[in-house]
Amino acid sequence: MRKIDPDTNRFRNIVRGKIRENLKQYVSQGELLARQGKKVVSVPLPQIDIPNFRFGDSQQGGVGMGDGEVGEPIGEEQGPPGAEAGDQPGEHVIEVDVSLEELAEILGEELELPRIEPRGTESVKVEKDRYTGINRNGPESLRHFRRTFKAALRRQIASGSYDPKNPKVIPVREDRRYRSWNTKQVPQSNAVIIYMMDVSGSMGNEQKDIVRIESFWLDTWLQSQYENIETRYIIHDAQAKLVDAHTFFHVRESGGTKISSAYNLAKELIQKEFSPVEWNIYPFHFSDGDNWGGDDTAQCIRLLQEDLIPASNVFCYGQVKSAYGSGQFIKDLREGVGQDEKVLVSEINSRDEILPSIKTFLGKGC
Repeated sequence: MRKIDPDTNRFRNIVRGKIRENLKQYVSQGELLARQGKKVVSVPLPQIDIPNFRFGDSQQGGVGMGDGEVGEPIGEEQGPPGAEAGDQPGEHVIEVDVSLEELAEILGEELELPRIEPRGTESVKVEKDRYTGINRNGPESLRHFRRTFKAALRRQIASGSYDPKNPKVIPVREDRRYRSWNTKQVPQSNAVIIYMMDVSGSMGNEQKDIVRIESFWLDTWLQSQYENIETRYIIHDAQAKLVDAHTFFHVRESGGTKISSAYNLAKELIQKEFSPVEWNIYPFHFSDGDNWGGDDTAQCIRLLQEDLIPASNVFCYGQVKSAYGSGQFIKDLREGVGQDEKVLVSEINSRDEILPSIKTFLGKGC
């Protein structure tokens, strides 16, 4: 272990502790979304004093010494003086890159989320190369230097050409050893997340921001549990459309709400692309609870009972509070399919309730 490793590990533990301490703030405010890279997130951590160089008083001359009065501006004129100097210490902030995998681990620890036991792992096979032995032939990039050295040493000792006083070991072609591999089929867990969101006029920017923040954390956890994960986005008012992620979170539409259109589209998507035998399926639907009428709600319940719930690991419905939404749909869901353990519902009245909503959806480990 290098001398710096204990200090590095101690600093990483401090960082993890600070992230856990501020996790609710990160979740409710969505700070991390704008700081997300491909596989890492830049996390702002306050109140960590970072060592830095500070210049002391110097009695020697140097650059900048010469004629002039103390405080006289150099170059451009200074503006009028502002408020008096403060007497309180400033806040020290450092940005630390944290992998999404580590962020998911912190989320799981904080919310006490159980590990997911995927289904369908015996049906999906992928080919993976595993190094299993040593051969005398192979590409130079896979040459095993230690084995090559030992083979050359043995040969020189056996032939009597090895001189302990001048211990040179020079491998020849017959001494070279190479790592070999076998290609095996191994099970792989596949998952698809299907996000559905009501984009009718009653769903404003605040409601969509809540959905965007929550989906980021749902993605982060589920991606840590599966080797291969796909994401699909469905928006709906009176009609449903399959869209990309940017459209999903930024589209602004109006009109009525017909939730069954989204459930029908999700059903068709599963039938065409994601067989429940091979895929772990996670539909998440977000709405303010308004629907077109009782007939459409009855159709939604039928689609859930006959198609979506049987095909899914869990079906999650999050109802985001809106000043214009009636909130009736969550009551209808609880009455119609609420007894099914695969149906998870959550009311999200504000950003502060995003974290409990995530625990509701992921806390069963399905």
